[in-house]
Amino acid sequence: MLRIKSYIRKLTLTSLLAICFSSSYAQDPHFSQFYANPIYLNPAFAGTHGCPRFALNYRNQWPALSGTFVTYSASYDQYFKNISGGIGVIATHDQQGKGTINHTTLSLIYAYHLKVNRKFTITFAGKATWNQKFLDWDKLTFGDMIDPRRGFIYATGDVPRGGSRGFFDVSAGMLGYTKNFFFGFSAHHLNMPNESMIIGDSKMPIRFNGHIGADIPLGSKSQYQNSTSIMPNIIYQYQQGFMELNIGTYVKYGAFTVGAWVRSRDAFILSVGINTGTFKVGYSYDVTVSRLNNGVSGGSHEVSLGLYFNCKDRPPSFRTISCPSF
Repeated sequence: MLRIKSYIRKLTLTSLLAICFSSSYAQDPHFSQFYANPIYLNPAFAGTHGCPRFALNYRNQWPALSGTFVTYSASYDQYFKNISGGIGVIATHDQQGKGTINHTTLSLIYAYHLKVNRKFTITFAGKATWNQKFLDWDKLTFGDMIDPRRGFIYATGDVPRGGSRGFFDVSAGMLGYTKNFFFGFSAHHLNMPNESMIIGDSKMPIRFNGHIGADIPLGSKSQYQNSTSIMPNIIYQYQQGFMELNIGTYVKYGAFTVGAWVRSRDAFILSVGINTGTFKVGYSYDVTVSRLNNGVSGGSHEVSLGLYFNCKDRPPSFRTISCPSF
């Protein structure tokens, strides 16, 4: 019985991969600690901290399934006065089906910062990305490999057809913010490149993100005013018919932050983090509430690390954005 279930899982994975390799559309990996990886969410965040900012992110989605999704990200961004904007660099690596499909990207971002008035700043950003996708044919299974009684014992008659592709895509974003309020919009893969790793055409669909949030100090004027706040947020994402609405809030007390989100009808996101000003670490867990329940999927784990450095080039009047850290 266990062997039969194992075969079914393998056949299901093979069928899903076959669908993905035909003339179809894929969807980008995503992070639940949205603002621990800000320039992934929206390239217009580049340089909004002013001084150098480094971020590392790790996500393990559905670890209880055989075809888990694991995503890594590393980024750097900083504001430069002589170019009136921020520069950002971000690299990601996404593994699907235990490395059956690997997708690596390297992006360069420029964000122009416009100080509209004493209270309001707006940024416009462009991002150029090189993508490299690879399919490991040795990890695929096919119907002609199955013996009805003994399982997968035969060699397949299928032959590799391609298996890798490199391509270029462009994205753009904008961000507006005051001392305690911000909003933004971004569009990724504007040129819709062909990402198929075999014969055929599979356009990478445009991913749209919209987000809005606030940083609301709690209590009257006191010693706690600047260290205690509540930060409600809404993030909407759309990509080729797939819509995701995230509504949540963070509560910050000194260096500590806790957060809770609801993601459409799919999951609850719980997070906790510590931000000392120069170093931050966060952990979040997605509690799956869809048909793919938490006991089957194992939820999703995510860890983030960040480093913030001081610098001399940031103008005294530079306004940093008051958005969550996780």
